[in-house]
Amino acid sequence: MDLIARLRDALPAEAILTDPDVTGAYAHDMASFCEAGTPAVVVLPRTVEQVQHVMRTATALRVPVVPQGARTGLSGAANASDGCIVLSLVKMDRIIEINPVDRIAVVEPGVVNAALSRAVNEHGLYYPPDPSSWEECSIGGNIGTASGGLCCVKYGVTAEYVLGLDVVLADGRLLTTGRRTAKGVAGYDLTRLFVGSEGSLGIVVRAVLALRPEPPQQLALAAEFPSTAAACDAVCEIMARGHAPSLLELMDRTSIRAVNAMAQMGLPDSTEALLLAAFDTPEPAADLAAVGALCEAAGATEVVPAETPAESDLLLQARRLTLTALERVKSATMIDDVCVPRSKLAAMLDGTAAIAEKYGLTIGVCAHAGDGNTHPTVCFDANDPDESRRARESFDEIMALGLELGGTITGEHGVGVLKKEWLARELGPVGLEMHRGIKAVFDPLGLLNPGKVF
Repeated sequence: MDLIARLRDALPAEAILTDPDVTGAYAHDMASFCEAGTPAVVVLPRTVEQVQHVMRTATALRVPVVPQGARTGLSGAANASDGCIVLSLVKMDRIIEINPVDRIAVVEPGVVNAALSRAVNEHGLYYPPDPSSWEECSIGGNIGTASGGLCCVKYGVTAEYVLGLDVVLADGRLLTTGRRTAKGVAGYDLTRLFVGSEGSLGIVVRAVLALRPEPPQQLALAAEFPSTAAACDAVCEIMARGHAPSLLELMDRTSIRAVNAMAQMGLPDSTEALLLAAFDTPEPAADLAAVGALCEAAGATEVVPAETPAESDLLLQARRLTLTALERVKSATMIDDVCVPRSKLAAMLDGTAAIAEKYGLTIGVCAHAGDGNTHPTVCFDANDPDESRRARESFDEIMALGLELGGTITGEHGVGVLKKEWLARELGPVGLEMHRGIKAVFDPLGLLNPGKVF
């Protein structure tokens, strides 16, 4: 085959996978209801030059290319299309530099988030973005979907830590964007353009990331509420009073019961919402006391502050187990990612509960409450066509609710295949036209991740 022969001109044999039993494993990420095609070949480059060769070959033969990281995504953005080259970047996993003076790290896209975090910790530094899949997900994937995490309420999302990029364009040219300096406003901000572009504009092969000094260990509290409205009132008060928690998470009744069933956490059945707050300030106990008082004033039935980091980890365990617990409820889950203004958080949770009742489904919600990012998780039997249909319809209604409340269809998971129709509704016709114009500049042949985003 001409494609394979050309790829072999500049790639070692072990970097090219053609066995269908092997390539099939690279066909999709972790999203439900997202079609995936059959790749012609999977390529695992180790160098920038090898990535350039792949893109030059793809351009010459007009073959689509689907970039991939660790495939932990939840929107189908890494799903293969028929006859494509799957370009897996997991072998480009070097941490090239950690600079404590400039407070930057220079990394390849295949570096696992947790590996980077541990490496910079050894220098007394901190890389804040921490997606729930941080032990598996790659920095390249985090950049592609503009990932967030539990700490976003205080430290922000991936986009705020990407200072510069090396990007292989569709025709194989290498583009360098951004800087290594703390400041820089020369030219358009092309770096931000690539962050969240889901591999549709170019292949990130190197990133310059900002680091922070490592904060003190955080202390947490758990507050039980008799209603989601009361818990959301507490969230609004905490933020309105100027507190800066390092974590502010919320679990609804369905999530709490799922975790109880799996791990016997001992939370009362009467608990309708659980709010978890943490501080990594010099005096976290004082901050927890102030937030605990606000929770009690909002109607919390019990507030349990931790006195040690170990106790904090125990309190936060329920939140970390939520997705796993909900996955045990039914054979399949669809995880939504709707972000709304904090002031609309109660309306989002109550509206989701009404949608669950309407469709006769179990839908658990956990949320990064501090930034309004909710994760409604629809549980359903994938082998039941009617239940699968209701799951998809409820998913769409949840996204529509988010837009009605002034929110967005995705806060950190991306658009991919799953939400491309909804992206058009959020952007509007003028916004969509501008997006397509930008895509045409960077990828005039439409070879990069076709069929994704829009």
